[in-house]
Amino acid sequence: MDANWTYMDSFLTTWNEWEIRMLVLTSLALQVFLLFSAGIRKRNVSAVLSLLLWLAYLLADSIAIYALGYLSQTRVPKGVDPQSFERTHRVQAFWAPFLLLHSAARTPSPPSPPKTTSSGSATCSASSPRSPSPWLEAEIVIEQERRAKTAAAVTVAVAEEAVPYTTVITEASHFFVIFKRLFVNLILSFQERTQSQSTFLRLTPEQAYKIIEIELSLMYDTLHSKAAVIHTWGKHKSHSRIDICITNILFGGALCLEVYAIGMMLVSYWTYAALHDCNYRSLGSLVFRSIQYFRPESRAKWSNLMAQHNLIGFCLLDKPTKLTKVLSVLGLKVHWDRWLYIRHIDVSSELKTLVFRELKDKTVSIVDAESYRKFSNHRGQWALQCKGYYKELGWSVEVEFDESILLWHIATDLCFHSGDGDDNDAKMIPHYVDISRAISNYMLFLLVARPFMLTAGIGQIRFGDTCAEAKNFFKRAEMARPSASAAARMVLDVNAEIAPRDVKGDRSKSVLFDACRLAKSLLELQPHKRWRVIRVVWVEMLCYAANKCQSNFHAKQLSTGGELLTVVWFLMAHFGVGEQYRIEAGHARAKLIVQKN
Repeated sequence: MDANWTYMDSFLTTWNEWEIRMLVLTSLALQVFLLFSAGIRKRNVSAVLSLLLWLAYLLADSIAIYALGYLSQTRVPKGVDPQSFERTHRVQAFWAPFLLLHSAARTPSPPSPPKTTSSGSATCSASSPRSPSPWLEAEIVIEQERRAKTAAAVTVAVAEEAVPYTTVITEASHFFVIFKRLFVNLILSFQERTQSQSTFLRLTPEQAYKIIEIELSLMYDTLHSKAAVIHTWGKHKSHSRIDICITNILFGGALCLEVYAIGMMLVSYWTYAALHDCNYRSLGSLVFRSIQYFRPESRAKWSNLMAQHNLIGFCLLDKPTKLTKVLSVLGLKVHWDRWLYIRHIDVSSELKTLVFRELKDKTVSIVDAESYRKFSNHRGQWALQCKGYYKELGWSVEVEFDESILLWHIATDLCFHSGDGDDNDAKMIPHYVDISRAISNYMLFLLVARPFMLTAGIGQIRFGDTCAEAKNFFKRAEMARPSASAAARMVLDVNAEIAPRDVKGDRSKSVLFDACRLAKSLLELQPHKRWRVIRVVWVEMLCYAANKCQSNFHAKQLSTGGELLTVVWFLMAHFGVGEQYRIEAGHARAKLIVQKN
């Protein structure tokens, strides 16, 4: 028994001696991990990385708080020599600033407030009435600011032109100052709309997206990076060699981290834009060459990925098992499904170009402010009207937005897997089909996994009811495991002339057979026309969703690889389309005319 107590006392003594040392070294290691992962997470959508970062942040905060509490104590631990404790505690107390430094480095800097003018002085001077002099007569004339010309008036026959990468960076830095206000729900003026339009309408799609990527990268730096912290240091020869060694490691680690952070700052877009504005051409040229090496133009500034989720594929693969039952009881089934059935694909240049062209064409065709507002509220209506199919298909885009997404998602899949003879011609337009299916699967992913980025509705309930009806329908089929094509043909064989709601009522929110009715209407069109309609409707839905998503959710996604929805949102803003433009007529200006009697 005495031997056990002796061993325990020895262990506690060693633990008391090394506890704080292990804590500060662990804090430094976590800080290194968080710093080097900061540049990765804006281009990475990995759930594993997100989990590691989340755990690292929680652990780092807990370690810092506990270690600071340990360093603040003055009581001598049991079994420790008081003089040795005082000498050791003196140097260990010097570690507290490093813990504070690590804690401060983990705190993201808040978004910068907009660059606004103060009208307080003008208000005060104009608020109190004053009597005019008896020999003066005053007349006040109200003059309205001139309205900005519409895009159609200023951009007729504007040819696209390639600009140097230096111009891309400077334009992005310039527009970032304006468009960062979108993340805090501030409005933009018609002058800013015209300025942005005049630039973006002459850019190539690739360079337009590069400007937006750099803007979002700058926004990420603003929201999720740290400010430099200055510290000093000193030593004493009488301290423990181990503590001095740990102190040196902390100094060296802090120095390396700061040098790395300063180096990344020097080769940043911020530095180049500042030098360019100050006309330091030679130094700016050196920084630009460094940017080209460390941040080449060809490298994406975000993940450049779009998630994909497919309803029919999910219903065919999702089978009840003991594991899924346990996960359902624990409330983890939804997370399991997202991990198992959601994949990511690259955002193709064809898709980006299509969205760019559609927005550009519509922007040039808009004639007044009311047209801007109408366009931002369209989610398929404009596309169907322009193509001449609104009478036959308009019902599918007049329902709630989440219902429209499910209807067109299922209909797109049914058309793809229909296997009719005419669809052989669709092989001649693969980009139409691929883009349509990519956006369709992405919009379903948003509905299922990112519902907060869409307008409020009962999308989760509709998705669940639709999946339940599809699973029951496939279960009643003779084939045990039908393929996606076979399952689609089975759905298309159902008589959908009568609306399902008229047969079963509206207790179930399933849209499976309503989507079948939509698909049959689309299948009556020639393949080229069919997929052109599907494609433009999906582009319009994508733009609608991007415009309606709240800005704080766009900002949140910047730290998890970014979303295509955010890129489209910024592209729309640069084309002058969106609800953030609410100042149209300008400000009335009072002009005082004074005449002597």
